[in-house]
Amino acid sequence: MVKAPPARCTRETIHGQACWTLVLDQGDTLTVTEQGAQVVSWISQGREQLFLSPKNIWDGARAIRGGIPVCFPQFNQRGSLPKHGFARNVAWQAGEPQVSEAGITLGFTLNHGPATQKFWSAEFQSQIQIHLSPNALKVVFSVNNLGESELQFTGALHTYLAVSDISKTTLRGLQGQPEWDAVCDAHSQASETLTFHGEFDRVYAASPKSLVLQDGARVLEINQSPSWAQTVVWNPGETLCATLADMPPEGCANMLCVEAAQVFSPITVPAHDHWQGWQSLTLQ
Repeated sequence: MVKAPPARCTRETIHGQACWTLVLDQGDTLTVTEQGAQVVSWISQGREQLFLSPKNIWDGARAIRGGIPVCFPQFNQRGSLPKHGFARNVAWQAGEPQVSEAGITLGFTLNHGPATQKFWSAEFQSQIQIHLSPNALKVVFSVNNLGESELQFTGALHTYLAVSDISKTTLRGLQGQPEWDAVCDAHSQASETLTFHGEFDRVYAASPKSLVLQDGARVLEINQSPSWAQTVVWNPGETLCATLADMPPEGCANMLCVEAAQVFSPITVPAHDHWQGWQSLTLQ
């Protein structure tokens, strides 16, 4: 019997971008760009688990549509910063990969400096820790306040999940949670099973339970730390998708964003203090 190659982590260039590729000995593979410390591919159980738009412009500055963008220090356009902040548009510094029998961990760091202070005056250090193990991915985001006064931010792990057919995809686990429908500006409570037909843009109070994405025979369990107050579920639908320059018109049929987020009120980090939040994806 041919022995599988050992787990490995290598730096390479993909689409002209500096990237890291993580490969487990059982075959699971992950790719993360140094721009934004953004996971752009996670292949497990023989298929791609994340959606990545084929119309991205890989110039190292514009946001990458798909994967797991880190929105920081602002969610969407809720403030004076560029949409979803600047963290996804700048280069992060990769650390030393940690390879073990359990999997691979790779960390990235973003320090305050000229690239951030032209947008935001805070003195900070942000870190992304990516943990890849068989059939599972966990992304941990942390913020260290290095300044003498408190800092505040909103943001998200803006996860784009690949689905075979959005019209046949369901999401369970949010039943009864307060829901804001941003499309029609209506407040309600989440139903037991979410289904997706047309534009879907809703913010939920985060559930203490696991969320379960059903996509044909594929079942994906989604969890997030309680330090994120909300969960955002988004699909642009055909009409909005057709207006997005970095998305194919039919792209909405094959993606669903399920985001660990802080939308309505900012997280406050006291001087010289620390905050951490995470999201995990586990194939059943």
